Amino acid sequence: MSILIGDVELLEGKNVSLRVVEKEDLSLGLQWANSLDYMGEFQFIPQMSKADIEKMFESEGSETKTFLIEKKDGTKIGNIGHRKVGKAQEISYNVLPTERRKGYCSEAAEIMVDYLFLSKDIVRIQAHANIENVASQKVLEKTGFKKEGIERKRDFVRGKWTDSYVYSILREEWKEPKILARAILT
Repeated sequence: MSILIGDVELLEGKNVSLRVVEKEDLSLGLQWANSLDYMGEFQFIPQMSKADIEKMFESEGSETKTFLIEKKDGTKIGNIGHRKVGKAQEISYNVLPTERRKGYCSEAAEIMVDYLFLSKDIVRIQAHANIENVASQKVLEKTGFKKEGIERKRDFVRGKWTDSYVYSILREEWKEPKILARAILT
């Protein structure tokens, strides 16, 4: 089920909900962005300052949005976001190491795909996964994304350039919501 207030406030799945990041969430976001464990072995570590994360937050609009992934008890376990890339939307996500491999990230990605296709006039959603990050590849494939190819030397991670797979899901491949049962638009 999805409850949308204004642009968006809360997207609900069976096990997790996505809630738009608010200003009071920025300290947690800063902690996660600067954590080697949270960012994992396949992502660059941005090493952000409080001013950096506040500037990023203030610049988000309807085409770029970050959500917290919360378990049903309200525990914040990760984040997922979307941003406009050309005429498409691109998603990215991360979950706390203790909450990985439990299906939460896959459900969050399914919710995000449903939300984007239900609320935006787009034909494509894309994502990237480090070629060594099998877990992220499985999240995308479970969500219906198709592997398109390799983007060579896409990210500089822990002292070396790494390649990433490019994935996408097209509107005609999506067909209908998998998670969100209804949307209340106001």
